[in-house]
Amino acid sequence: MKSVNVPFLDLNALHRPLREQFLAAIGEVIDSSAFAGGPFVAQFERDFAAFCHSRYAAGVGSGTDALWLSLLALGIAPGDEVITVPATFMATAEAISYTGARPVFVDIDPVTYTMNPALLESAITPRTRAIIPVHLYGQMADMDAIMEIARRHGLRVVEDACQAHGAEYKGRRAGSIGDLGCFSFYPGKNLGALGEAGAVVTDDQALAQRIFVLRDHGQERRYHHTRIGWNARMDGIQAACLRIKLRTLERDNAMRRELARAYETGLAGCPNIVTPVTAPGQLHVFHLYAVRVRGRDHLANVLAQRGIATGIHYPKPVHLQEAYQSLGYKPGSFPVAEEWAGEVLSLPMYTQLTFDQVAGVAAELRDALEQQSSQAELSHSL
Repeated sequence: MKSVNVPFLDLNALHRPLREQFLAAIGEVIDSSAFAGGPFVAQFERDFAAFCHSRYAAGVGSGTDALWLSLLALGIAPGDEVITVPATFMATAEAISYTGARPVFVDIDPVTYTMNPALLESAITPRTRAIIPVHLYGQMADMDAIMEIARRHGLRVVEDACQAHGAEYKGRRAGSIGDLGCFSFYPGKNLGALGEAGAVVTDDQALAQRIFVLRDHGQERRYHHTRIGWNARMDGIQAACLRIKLRTLERDNAMRRELARAYETGLAGCPNIVTPVTAPGQLHVFHLYAVRVRGRDHLANVLAQRGIATGIHYPKPVHLQEAYQSLGYKPGSFPVAEEWAGEVLSLPMYTQLTFDQVAGVAAELRDALEQQSSQAELSHSL
C-alpha cells in the first residue's frame, strides 16, 4: 500500500493564513506598550466569557495557572482533599498539590474516559473540599451527576476544560456549569495562543475578583497587596492573537466534528479498534481523535514508518507516575484508566487536515490492524 505523509499537527498550516492579522495585532500591542495585562487582555476576557456563556473570564499565564488559582480562590489548603481522575495530563494533579492539598483519584467511565460519577461518592471523606472533572479530548464529563453529588456534599466543582473549548453538555458550554472553568491556550489546543496562556471563567463575581487579585501578586490595586498571589498574568500579545482565532473557533470545531465523522466512516467495521463515542446530549469538539487498539506501540511504529505521525495521550495514568508514589496507589488501583493508558492512540486531528488525508490514515491503520490480526492468528495456529 502506498504510504501517505500526515503530520500529527501542522501549526504552520493553521497560522499561515492568519499571519498578517497576527502581525497587525502585535503591532498594536507594541505601539500601546500594553504587554502585561491591560486593554487587550480585558477585550479578550469579554469575548471569551461571552463565548463560554459565562459572566466573567480572567486571562492567566497557562492552563496550569488557571487550575491552581481556581483552587486557591476556593480556599483549598494543606490538609484538604480534591478528587479528580488519573486519566489526564499531570497539570490537573499538580495544581492540587501546589495548594498543599492531596489529590484523590476515581476511575473513569470505560466509554467516555471521563470521571465515572458512580464511583465518586465512595471517594468523598471529611477532608474533601472540591472535585475536578476533566473534559478529556474535547468531550465533557457527566456534569449533572457530578454536580448533584457535589451539591449534596457541599463541595465545589472546578471544570478542567483545558481540552474542551466550545464543547457542550445538554446545551451548556464547557466551563459554565461548575463553580469555575479552566482553559489552556497552549498552541496545539482548539483555541491556541502563540505561546503560553490560559483562562478561568465563572459566574461568581467574588470568585472572579479573587482570580484577578491572585494572578497579579495579590494586588487589589497597584502596590496594595491583600493576598499572597503570584505572577500569572496573560500578556497582551497572546490576548490580541487569541481574539483573532476566537472568531473562527465555532467553525473550526464544526470542522473537527466533520473530520471525526470521516474517521468513523473510514474505520467502520474494522476489527480490534474502538473509536470515540460521543455521549448523548453532548457536543464533542475533538481536540484529539483518540482510538483504542491492542498492540498500540507496535501500531504506532508501523504508522510512523508509513509517514503517519500519532500521539499517546497519555501513556501512564497520573496515579502511577513516580512523582505521586507517595500517595500509595498501585497497579490495579484504577483498572479502567490503566487499560485505557495502554491502548489509547491519538490520530492526526487539526482543522487543516484534508478528508483525503483522513481516508489515507484510516486505510493505513486498517491495513496495519489486519496484518497484526493475521500474524496473531498464524502465531496461535503454530
